[in-house]
Amino acid sequence: MKYELVIGNKNYSSWSMRPWVWMRHHNLVFDTHCVALYAPTTKQEIAQYGCGTTVPILIDGDIRVWDSLAILEYLSEQHPQCIGWPEETAARAHARAVSAEMHSGFSALRSSLPMNCRRTIEGFELSEAVQRDIDRVRSLFADCRHRYFNYGSWLFGQYSIADAMFTPVVMRFKTYGVKLEGEPGKYMQTVCEQAAVREWIEDSCKEQEIIEKC
Repeated sequence: MKYELVIGNKNYSSWSMRPWVWMRHHNLVFDTHCVALYAPTTKQEIAQYGCGTTVPILIDGDIRVWDSLAILEYLSEQHPQCIGWPEETAARAHARAVSAEMHSGFSALRSSLPMNCRRTIEGFELSEAVQRDIDRVRSLFADCRHRYFNYGSWLFGQYSIADAMFTPVVMRFKTYGVKLEGEPGKYMQTVCEQAAVREWIEDSCKEQEIIEKC
Protein backbone atom coordinates (compact mmCIF):
# COMPACT_ATOMS: atom_id res chain seq x y z
CA MET A 1 0.00 0.00 0.00
CA LYS A 2 1.35 3.42 -0.94
CA TYR A 3 1.43 6.36 1.42
CA GLU A 4 -1.08 9.19 1.32
CA LEU A 5 -0.02 12.71 2.25
CA VAL A 6 -2.58 15.38 3.07
CA ILE A 7 -1.19 18.87 2.52
CA GLY A 8 -2.32 22.48 2.23
CA ASN A 9 -1.82 24.81 -0.74
CA LYS A 10 1.70 24.37 -2.07
CA ASN A 11 2.11 28.10 -2.47
CA TYR A 12 1.46 28.81 1.20
CA SER A 13 1.81 25.70 3.35
CA SER A 14 5.34 25.66 4.71
CA TRP A 15 4.55 22.81 7.11
CA SER A 16 3.30 20.66 4.23
CA MET A 17 6.36 21.39 2.11
CA ARG A 18 8.73 19.61 4.48
CA PRO A 19 7.49 16.00 4.23
CA TRP A 20 6.44 16.36 0.59
CA VAL A 21 9.91 17.50 -0.52
CA TRP A 22 11.63 14.87 1.65
CA MET A 23 9.48 12.09 0.20
CA ARG A 24 10.00 13.26 -3.38
CA HIS A 25 13.75 13.59 -2.81
CA HIS A 26 13.86 9.94 -1.72
CA ASN A 27 11.50 8.76 -4.48
CA LEU A 28 8.95 7.39 -2.03
CA VAL A 29 5.62 6.47 -3.63
CA PHE A 30 2.64 8.43 -2.32
CA ASP A 31 -0.63 10.06 -3.31
CA THR A 32 -1.16 13.71 -2.44
CA HIS A 33 -4.46 15.14 -1.20
CA CYS A 34 -4.49 18.93 -1.17
CA VAL A 35 -6.84 20.91 1.07
CA ALA A 36 -7.33 24.61 0.42
CA LEU A 37 -6.30 26.58 3.50
CA TYR A 38 -8.36 29.35 5.16
CA ALA A 39 -11.49 28.29 3.29
CA PRO A 40 -14.92 27.84 4.92
CA THR A 41 -14.63 24.06 4.53
CA THR A 42 -10.94 23.66 5.48
CA LYS A 43 -11.44 22.26 8.98
CA GLN A 44 -14.15 19.86 7.87
CA GLU A 45 -12.04 18.57 4.97
CA ILE A 46 -9.05 17.93 7.21
CA ALA A 47 -11.17 16.42 9.97
CA GLN A 48 -12.31 13.60 7.69
CA TYR A 49 -8.81 12.14 8.01
CA GLY A 50 -9.29 11.76 11.77
CA CYS A 51 -6.28 13.79 12.93
CA GLY A 52 -7.53 17.15 14.08
CA THR A 53 -7.63 20.25 11.91
CA THR A 54 -4.08 20.85 10.69
CA VAL A 55 -1.90 19.63 7.83
CA PRO A 56 0.25 17.80 6.90
CA ILE A 57 -1.05 14.31 7.67
CA LEU A 58 0.64 11.10 6.60
CA ILE A 59 -1.56 8.04 6.11
CA ASP A 60 0.06 4.63 6.12
CA GLY A 61 -2.73 2.08 6.13
CA ASP A 62 -4.39 2.37 9.53
CA ILE A 63 -1.61 4.61 10.84
CA ARG A 64 -2.08 8.38 10.91
CA VAL A 65 0.85 10.69 11.63
CA TRP A 66 0.46 14.46 11.83
CA ASP A 67 2.97 17.27 12.36
CA SER A 68 5.81 17.65 9.86
CA LEU A 69 8.66 16.62 12.16
CA ALA A 70 6.78 13.55 13.43
CA ILE A 71 6.05 12.52 9.83
CA LEU A 72 9.70 12.86 8.83
CA GLU A 73 10.88 10.81 11.78
CA TYR A 74 8.28 8.11 11.09
CA LEU A 75 9.31 7.88 7.44
CA SER A 76 13.00 7.73 8.31
CA GLU A 77 12.28 4.80 10.63
CA GLN A 78 10.33 3.00 7.92
CA HIS A 79 13.03 3.66 5.31
CA PRO A 80 16.45 3.47 7.02
CA GLN A 81 18.17 3.68 3.64
CA CYS A 82 16.97 7.28 3.36
CA ILE A 83 19.06 8.29 6.40
CA GLY A 84 16.79 10.76 8.15
CA TRP A 85 19.45 11.81 10.67
CA PRO A 86 23.26 11.79 10.39
CA GLU A 87 24.78 8.48 11.50
CA GLU A 88 27.50 9.93 13.75
CA THR A 89 26.23 10.53 17.29
CA ALA A 90 27.31 14.17 17.72
CA ALA A 91 26.10 15.18 14.27
CA ARG A 92 22.79 13.39 14.84
CA ALA A 93 22.26 15.23 18.13
CA HIS A 94 23.17 18.53 16.44
CA ALA A 95 20.73 17.89 13.58
CA ARG A 96 17.92 17.06 15.98
CA ALA A 97 18.62 20.20 18.02
CA VAL A 98 18.54 22.61 15.08
CA SER A 99 15.44 20.89 13.65
CA ALA A 100 13.66 21.19 16.98
CA GLU A 101 14.63 24.87 17.17
CA MET A 102 13.16 25.40 13.71
CA HIS A 103 10.06 23.50 14.69
CA SER A 104 9.29 25.52 17.80
CA GLY A 105 11.02 28.87 17.26
CA PHE A 106 11.37 31.83 14.90
CA SER A 107 7.85 33.10 15.59
CA ALA A 108 8.58 36.64 14.38
CA LEU A 109 9.96 35.38 11.08
CA ARG A 110 7.02 33.03 10.55
CA SER A 111 4.34 35.63 11.27
CA SER A 112 5.90 38.56 9.43
CA LEU A 113 7.25 36.66 6.41
CA PRO A 114 4.57 34.11 5.47
CA MET A 115 5.55 31.69 2.72
CA ASN A 116 4.38 32.60 -0.76
CA CYS A 117 6.34 30.82 -3.50
CA ARG A 118 4.74 32.78 -6.33
CA ARG A 119 5.92 36.27 -5.50
CA THR A 120 9.08 38.32 -4.92
CA ILE A 121 9.06 41.36 -2.67
CA GLU A 122 11.73 44.05 -2.95
CA GLY A 123 12.64 46.43 -0.16
CA PHE A 124 10.62 44.68 2.54
CA GLU A 125 11.24 46.40 5.88
CA LEU A 126 12.29 43.94 8.57
CA SER A 127 11.49 44.48 12.23
CA GLU A 128 14.17 44.01 14.87
CA ALA A 129 12.55 40.74 15.97
CA VAL A 130 12.53 39.38 12.42
CA GLN A 131 16.13 40.45 11.88
CA ARG A 132 17.14 38.59 15.05
CA ASP A 133 15.47 35.45 13.72
CA ILE A 134 17.21 35.87 10.36
CA ASP A 135 20.55 36.34 12.06
CA ARG A 136 19.98 33.19 14.09
CA VAL A 137 19.15 31.16 10.98
CA ARG A 138 22.24 32.57 9.28
CA SER A 139 24.41 31.54 12.21
CA LEU A 140 22.93 28.03 12.23
CA PHE A 141 23.61 27.63 8.52
CA ALA A 142 27.15 28.96 8.90
CA ASP A 143 27.93 26.69 11.85
CA CYS A 144 26.60 23.56 10.17
CA ARG A 145 28.42 24.25 6.90
CA HIS A 146 31.64 25.01 8.79
CA ARG A 147 31.46 21.71 10.67
CA TYR A 148 30.27 19.45 7.86
CA PHE A 149 31.63 21.18 4.76
CA ASN A 150 33.75 18.20 3.74
CA TYR A 151 30.85 15.73 3.78
CA GLY A 152 28.58 17.30 1.16
CA SER A 153 26.59 20.42 0.31
CA TRP A 154 23.71 20.04 2.78
CA LEU A 155 23.58 21.27 6.37
CA PHE A 156 25.15 18.07 7.71
CA GLY A 157 26.88 17.06 4.51
CA GLN A 158 24.35 14.52 3.27
CA TYR A 159 20.66 15.36 2.92
CA SER A 160 18.73 14.93 6.18
CA ILE A 161 15.54 15.80 8.01
CA ALA A 162 17.20 19.05 9.07
CA ASP A 163 17.30 20.21 5.45
CA ALA A 164 13.61 19.45 4.98
CA MET A 165 12.83 21.40 8.16
CA PHE A 166 14.68 24.51 6.95
CA THR A 167 13.55 24.44 3.30
CA PRO A 168 10.49 26.69 3.88
CA VAL A 169 12.73 29.27 5.56
CA VAL A 170 14.88 29.39 2.46
CA MET A 171 11.70 29.95 0.42
CA ARG A 172 10.80 32.87 2.69
CA PHE A 173 14.27 34.37 2.33
CA LYS A 174 14.00 34.10 -1.44
CA THR A 175 10.56 35.75 -1.51
CA TYR A 176 11.49 38.67 0.75
CA GLY A 177 14.93 39.29 -0.73
CA VAL A 178 16.93 38.18 2.31
CA LYS A 179 20.50 37.72 1.09
CA LEU A 180 22.96 35.41 2.82
CA GLU A 181 26.65 35.56 1.97
CA GLY A 182 29.32 32.87 2.01
CA GLU A 183 28.45 29.30 2.94
CA PRO A 184 24.91 30.17 4.13
CA GLY A 185 24.26 31.68 0.70
CA LYS A 186 25.66 28.61 -1.04
CA TYR A 187 23.43 26.44 1.09
CA MET A 188 20.39 28.49 0.08
CA GLN A 189 21.32 27.88 -3.54
CA THR A 190 21.61 24.14 -2.90
CA VAL A 191 18.08 24.11 -1.51
CA CYS A 192 16.65 26.17 -4.37
CA GLU A 193 18.25 23.88 -6.95
CA GLN A 194 16.91 20.67 -5.38
CA ALA A 195 14.70 18.90 -7.93
CA ALA A 196 11.89 18.31 -5.42
CA VAL A 197 11.88 21.99 -4.43
CA ARG A 198 11.74 23.09 -8.05
CA GLU A 199 8.82 20.72 -8.62
CA TRP A 200 6.99 22.09 -5.57
CA ILE A 201 7.44 25.68 -6.81
CA GLU A 202 6.26 24.77 -10.31
CA ASP A 203 3.14 23.18 -8.83
CA SER A 204 2.52 26.20 -6.60
CA CYS A 205 2.50 28.48 -9.65
CA LYS A 206 -0.33 26.41 -11.15
CA GLU A 207 -2.61 26.86 -8.14
CA GLN A 208 -5.46 29.33 -8.46
CA GLU A 209 -6.17 30.06 -4.80
CA ILE A 210 -5.11 33.43 -3.40
CA ILE A 211 -4.84 33.96 0.35
CA GLU A 212 -4.73 37.71 0.97
CA LYS A 213 -3.09 37.43 4.41
CA CYS A 214 -0.07 35.79 2.76
